[in-house]
Amino acid sequence: MRLGVVILPELPWSKARSLWHRAEELGFDHAWTYDHLAWRSLRDSAWFGAIPTLTAAAIVTERIRLGTLVASPTFRHPVPFAKDLVTLDDVSGGRLTVGIGAGSRGWDATMLGGPAWSPRERADRFAEFVELTDRLLRKPATSYRGRFYSASEARTYPGCVQQPRIPFAIAATGPRGMRLAAQYAQTWVTTGDRNRTGPLGPVEGVEVVAGQMNRLDQVCLDTGRDPASLQRLVLAGLLLDDGLASTTAFQDTAGRYAEAGVTDFVVHWPRPTEPYAADLTTFERIVSQLPRSNQCT
Repeated sequence: MRLGVVILPELPWSKARSLWHRAEELGFDHAWTYDHLAWRSLRDSAWFGAIPTLTAAAIVTERIRLGTLVASPTFRHPVPFAKDLVTLDDVSGGRLTVGIGAGSRGWDATMLGGPAWSPRERADRFAEFVELTDRLLRKPATSYRGRFYSASEARTYPGCVQQPRIPFAIAATGPRGMRLAAQYAQTWVTTGDRNRTGPLGPVEGVEVVAGQMNRLDQVCLDTGRDPASLQRLVLAGLLLDDGLASTTAFQDTAGRYAEAGVTDFVVHWPRPTEPYAADLTTFERIVSQLPRSNQCT
């Protein structure tokens, strides 16, 4: 099982630079950042853009994969977003994965001045957003007219470094979102069950995620996709306990998810205060003691 880390885009680059470089030194397989205009309790704190942050991270790293976890249509349009992704894929030398989700009713939903979308509209927009972004990244010229998004001879030269396009990691727990993941994604993403308070311990957490993966397998079969071809990423720390209290706890937590069929386990870089408060020394000791070639197996 591969191990990833989320680094919140909250520090000035003079300080954040060392975190991204250190994540690669510690042997993480992938590193991510949130893509929001503002986020939860940190709304009135420093918060930088995801794409510029990842571009800078690509310059100071060489091996580690980078990505958004996750971008959403809440404040993005596929055409300029695809142009940014093509650029970032080039700068990173083909190390980009784009995580995409439907969004929520958070600050992103209203900061552009409009009303928050209903759950149905978010789902409808999500489906159209994924479809058009897929087309834009596969073709050098795209025209499209949907209910929510359009493109008129949109150009994405020179195209993606990764072919046929940058891989998608789609966050989804409902049947409609899972169908999108089965159709378009290389990786499926879950944070657990939003209807349950967390963070759930490894036993309960694995039970929730295993149930979701069983439903995902059926969706794959229904859509003609081999379930084994879809990677499964768990983002811990909010609804699911990350096990970072100790090396033993982490090995137990990550091991249980690996046994359940999870291919990628992602934690958060420790912050001095909540959310995601943790001791950095303990965090680095846990990660440094994991096998380098295949984290958390």
